Amino acid sequence: MARAPVRRRPTNPNPPTPALRAGAPGTAGSEKPSADGRKRVAIESVSPDIDSGRFAAKRTLGEKVTVEADVFADGHDALACVVRYRHHSVSTWTEGPMVALVNDRWRGEFPVAELGRYLFTVEAWIDPFETWSRQFAKRVEAGQDVTLELEVAAKLVEAAAARAGGPDAAKLLTYAAQLRKGRASATAALGADLAELMDRHADRSRSVTYERELEVIVEAERARYGAWYEMFPRSAGKDGKHGTFRDVEDWLPYISGMGFDVLYFPPIHPIGRTHRKGANNSVQAKPDEPGSPWAIGSEEGGHKSIHPRLGTLDDFRRLVRVASEHGLSIALDIAYQCSPDHPYTKEHPEWFRHRPDGSIQYAENPPKKYEDIYPFDFECEQWPALWAELLSIVVFWIDQGVRIFRVDNPHTKPFAFWEWMIGEVKRAHPDVIFLSEAFTRPKVMYRLAKAGFSESYTYFAWRNTTWELSQYFTELRSAPIRDFLRPSLWPNTPDILTEYLQTGGRPAFAARLVLAATLGASYGIYGPAFELCESRAKEPGSEEYLDSEKYQIRNWQRNSPDSLRELIALVNKVRRENPALQSDSGLMFHPTENEQIIAYTKSTDDLADVVLTVVNVDPHHTQVGMVTLPLDALGIDRERSYQAHELLSGARYIWNGPRNYIELNPFSTPAQIFRFRRRIRSEHDFEYFL
Repeated sequence: MARAPVRRRPTNPNPPTPALRAGAPGTAGSEKPSADGRKRVAIESVSPDIDSGRFAAKRTLGEKVTVEADVFADGHDALACVVRYRHHSVSTWTEGPMVALVNDRWRGEFPVAELGRYLFTVEAWIDPFETWSRQFAKRVEAGQDVTLELEVAAKLVEAAAARAGGPDAAKLLTYAAQLRKGRASATAALGADLAELMDRHADRSRSVTYERELEVIVEAERARYGAWYEMFPRSAGKDGKHGTFRDVEDWLPYISGMGFDVLYFPPIHPIGRTHRKGANNSVQAKPDEPGSPWAIGSEEGGHKSIHPRLGTLDDFRRLVRVASEHGLSIALDIAYQCSPDHPYTKEHPEWFRHRPDGSIQYAENPPKKYEDIYPFDFECEQWPALWAELLSIVVFWIDQGVRIFRVDNPHTKPFAFWEWMIGEVKRAHPDVIFLSEAFTRPKVMYRLAKAGFSESYTYFAWRNTTWELSQYFTELRSAPIRDFLRPSLWPNTPDILTEYLQTGGRPAFAARLVLAATLGASYGIYGPAFELCESRAKEPGSEEYLDSEKYQIRNWQRNSPDSLRELIALVNKVRRENPALQSDSGLMFHPTENEQIIAYTKSTDDLADVVLTVVNVDPHHTQVGMVTLPLDALGIDRERSYQAHELLSGARYIWNGPRNYIELNPFSTPAQIFRFRRRIRSEHDFEYFL
């Protein structure tokens, strides 16, 4: 019978040295472990954590940061866990308790009361006294002799007294003496005061701290919540004349009267003449046509200059001041590109790409050509000087009183540049806000948000059905996206007139307004095109406006009877009166039994404010359905009726149970916004709504 061949293990010329093995002194087997093996706690999966600490999570002033972590150890010992945090400007740490949830998950929180960066981490340790307390309670319940257990507790308490000193030490020694008196005083071991003292003076000599210090960047409230209104200042004039900043002042009561917080201007700089685009993006402009504001720069100046027909720098500073008196912040467009006439093209030709014939390369997106725009070359040899100059542009406008910037096409510039530039700005001006206008691939949009942009445009304009909207906003509210990207919802822009708005008429504009303003804490419209329901496309299949304001001055009839002005003002009033709509948290979607009706609630953490929005996404037909609400999750007693106060019409309904009827006529009631009032019983035994 043949024998099976013997398989020999190959010899390792460098065998690993065992970490621990009995052996003679001086041999490998006597080496000690490099870490203290008595530190038994493991801390994993801390959140919020953006790319293993590479980027900071985002919060706004006054919010709380909820921190979670997996914290566990071998065996059955009780654990204690805290979140440690500090503002970057101080060196001392503050602590907050963390509580156990399920499956070794712990949660804690800390407030952010200053702008700038916070650092946080998690620390945990074995808690011998809590371990003892749990076992002691079980022994007492089982009727066991606990004399020796009380002695164990007394020694733990005495050790804590030694760590404490002062009045706490005296209290702890008193407790230790009581424990030694025997079973009659055993209840003292379970007292809340003793537990608090033991927590305060816990033995942390073997505590474990999470391996990373994570960051949270705290920004002004406007980074989270606000209503934006975009307008071209040059269209603020009368009778088709070129508008000025003084003309814009006449618009301020109109804009603030609709409840907007931010007035955003496209570029306000001199416009080049070489290859200037004409009406409807024609390749040759007539002598009196103004050109595209995004073709920045002429012999009259560049990115730090004002278009002379708009006014002077003093006029702009005055506008910033007068707008503030109307409750409006001015936001400016930052477009890092030049017209062929920009002073940079002559003073710094090295900052641009060049064609083989030596000419500067204009912008292209084949087959489209943008001969009136030269992009910067961020990879040129002189890139440090270029970067420094681009930073100085933002700083210049900050010095003029601007604190909000909308950035044009940031996805065509390096991520590293934005991280550096925004970081430099925020070190000196932590209240500055940057909105990213990047309609591009999701991962690119997310990276820009991580790099420091306060807010981000989204795909909202193209999400029209109930399924599309619920899926998309569920994605945006999932971790970790919700911790670094704040969505800004725009139903239209000067570049985007969607098919839905082109074909849906006034009801489509009304529905998209309510969706934008209630799904997003931050939203904006390009007006007056939006409130006047401008829906004329340049050509079939195009999202370009006919007679686009990008290339010509428009004379808007803002007092048109078909304007959505009153609805916009009412919706913005509802937003201001309901804290639930001032945050993107607390969003839940609810079934309606009709795919043409979308229903969702937003609520504050304490459920003090719960708002239900229902929208008919079909702009052509009346739709009905039954909305089903999770009453328990919304803090509503399912055994009692409750009042649904419709905030747009003022109507009040008494609802019972989770399922209630909705009917939405797109021509009269395309949407409804409800605030719930709960029925409660008073101390005088009558019922009323709270």
